[in-house]
Amino acid sequence: MKEGFAPELVAECDSIVTIEAIEAALQKTGHQTERIGNVKALVSYLASKKRCDLIFNIAEGLFGLLRESQIPALLDAYQIPYVFSDSFVLGICLHKGYTKETVRKAGVATADYCVLKTAEEYKKVQLPYPLFLKPVGGGTGIGITARSRVNNADELEAVSKNLLSAYRQPVLVETYLSGREFTVGICGTGCDATSLGVMEIIIEQNSDGGIYSYKTKQEYEKCTRYEVPEQDAIAACEEVALTAWNALGCRDGGRIDVKMDEHGVVHFLEVNPLAGLHPIDSDLPILCKLHGIGYDSLIERILYSAKKRIAL
Repeated sequence: MKEGFAPELVAECDSIVTIEAIEAALQKTGHQTERIGNVKALVSYLASKKRCDLIFNIAEGLFGLLRESQIPALLDAYQIPYVFSDSFVLGICLHKGYTKETVRKAGVATADYCVLKTAEEYKKVQLPYPLFLKPVGGGTGIGITARSRVNNADELEAVSKNLLSAYRQPVLVETYLSGREFTVGICGTGCDATSLGVMEIIIEQNSDGGIYSYKTKQEYEKCTRYEVPEQDAIAACEEVALTAWNALGCRDGGRIDVKMDEHGVVHFLEVNPLAGLHPIDSDLPILCKLHGIGYDSLIERILYSAKKRIAL
């Protein structure tokens, strides 16, 4: 924001509070830390021939649908190990359409969808209303408002054209799921991946029509409740989340968002392989706190997964 970027554009980027919290957690376990910065700072770091044992990568990037892949790709080129998923997985997961295609092939339920690349393609949409629209490569609720749920062709045209113009990327159109919404925390890789817990997200109807939007996420203390659901819901959410996590090839830690349809069947929404780690405001630490997992323990578990995976 100091460089003139709009708050919504940098909403996914981590604050100094997050950086300091991660650094403190790492130091408590005896690790020496050094802050590097963004992708340009990493380029300078590598050019200076500095090296380290492991990078704790939380960089979201700013530009393009491969923005999260930039730092992992550089680190792979220099054979420097890092925490969290690789560049290929992050690229797939940032495109909500490709993500849904991948998990559907693995047998995971996800709402029917299509991807609009141009303003006129809305005419070809043949999904039943209501529909839900969002930028295909957005995160943190970016581009999601009360208008994201559309009920007819006129609304579909207006909202899709607005999103295409405002965010200059394709738009995901999917069948709207009217049931309960949850997020599942996951730690580990492959057969070692386990659930950290399930959290239900309950939004007041007077906040963006009960939608978990950008505004709602920014003002969550006013309009959102987070609760641990009943055991049957937990089991159903975890099954979907872990299957999707492994189908996508995610590593070390993150979140899977899921939602029920009108019949109570859990559907995959999207994945967060670089989940926010703000100690107070991010969903993953909030979820962990509900399940008795402290922030330092969360960071330690993520780090342990990475070290085990790369045999450090």
